[in-house]
Amino acid sequence: MALLKEKDLVDALTRPGELAQEKGEEIELLLVGGTVMVLVFQARESTRDVDVIVVSPQPARVRELASMVARERGWPDEWLNDAAKAYVVGEPQQTLVLSVPGLIARRPSFEQLLAMKLCAWRDDIDIADARRLLGELNGDRDDIWSRVRQFLQPGRELKARYAFDDLWEETHGAD
Repeated sequence: MALLKEKDLVDALTRPGELAQEKGEEIELLLVGGTVMVLVFQARESTRDVDVIVVSPQPARVRELASMVARERGWPDEWLNDAAKAYVVGEPQQTLVLSVPGLIARRPSFEQLLAMKLCAWRDDIDIADARRLLGELNGDRDDIWSRVRQFLQPGRELKARYAFDDLWEETHGAD
């Protein structure tokens, strides 16, 4: 599958909304990962897939609609997936990103998105995304950490703390 650029993402998310609306349904998604970095920040040009948390209707129904879009476009079924849901901790404070007929997509707070990136911390893309998210947050090191840590995935707190400290020192210098 080709990388999804901003226009591709909007088009890709619009189509399941259209299909849902034809059936009298509405999809609500929480966008996370690269999709937010492309749509909200234009921090990178593209992403490989659309990471979401399905709010409504049932995830199986959204996967069914996404599979229909995948068949239409010759994409893999997992172009839209909820694999990142394991990284979502706490109740997300949501901000609207996209509203099209049949679909509403929001994003979590920057603190929650940063917590997810710190817990994943897999590659240069996660690091660049985390750096961008940290740049959106105001406060000193301890203040920002206290706002982020509540969203850390259990069992990954130490990894996230080390990642945060490295990132802070890289961007702000040692305290």
